[in-house]
Amino acid sequence: MKVFTPDDLIPAASDKYLGVLVAAKYARELNALPLERSPYGADKLTTMALAAMASGQLEYRLVSQRSAPGE
Repeated sequence: MKVFTPDDLIPAASDKYLGVLVAAKYARELNALPLERSPYGADKLTTMALAAMASGQLEYRLVSQRSAPGE
């Protein structure tokens, strides 16, 4: 099992915190898929998401948060 550090994610993201957040969001999306449709099978989803983020396979975009009406 490979261990990923936040520093491994810096080449794929602007900073290590953003890399971890994007990988966590991707792992949640993978978890929502039925197991037979998951591209990773029964492997640990968090590790697979971090591997995909570190290798540059994930594409993401930042969306500004909407403000509440009346603000």
